[in-house]
Amino acid sequence: MPTSAYTQRRSEVATYFDKTAVEAWRKLTSDAPVSKIRATVRAGRDRMRNTLLGYLPDDLSGRRILDAGCGTGAFAIEAASRGADVMAIDLSPKLVELAQERLPKDIGSGRIDWASGDMLDDRHGAFDHVVAMDSMIHYRTPDLIEMLGRLSARTSTSIIFTHAPRTPLLMAMHTVGQIFPRGNRSPSIVPVASKTVHKTVTDHDKFEGWNIGRHSQINSGFYLSCAQELVKV
Repeated sequence: MPTSAYTQRRSEVATYFDKTAVEAWRKLTSDAPVSKIRATVRAGRDRMRNTLLGYLPDDLSGRRILDAGCGTGAFAIEAASRGADVMAIDLSPKLVELAQERLPKDIGSGRIDWASGDMLDDRHGAFDHVVAMDSMIHYRTPDLIEMLGRLSARTSTSIIFTHAPRTPLLMAMHTVGQIFPRGNRSPSIVPVASKTVHKTVTDHDKFEGWNIGRHSQINSGFYLSCAQELVKV
């Protein structure tokens, strides 16, 4: 069962991306001119998306993938072009609409089903792979582990997700962000150390039959994120 903290944070994230940040994300995820700071974020996200794609087979024909937090659809489109059957879901209906607007006429042999809602909704069925790029970074570590555990029950091969690393720089940014008034800024990122993720997954009953896989960290100006793979054995 989702905790009250998870439910509250999910609501905050949904409101931010669907109400406050739509135009900013429209620009950030396009080739429109942006500030130098946002340019580093754009470059970092591009590198991270390519990293996560690199954790998947080149040929995804016959594979069903959950793009958990699909945003404007760049990952889903690339996976479908490799032959995947993609379930692309995001909390923000407006971002999903934008993703559909950007869908190329030809995405190869794959397909994409779009939805807005909770990535944990088990009505969407089972998957070979789950990919969650920067969609779990706003949640407390216990909720992050619970989310991964619930997804693992419906995933046969791998879960690939990102988390915010617990570094001195990111912790300082996080602390400053807690001091300033919220205004229209995004829900805070919750840093977690990679060793904490590894130990929790290794020790938790929910992840019996799962191993820690590949791990990468992307540093690009104001973008700092870790990719982590969990592999079913």
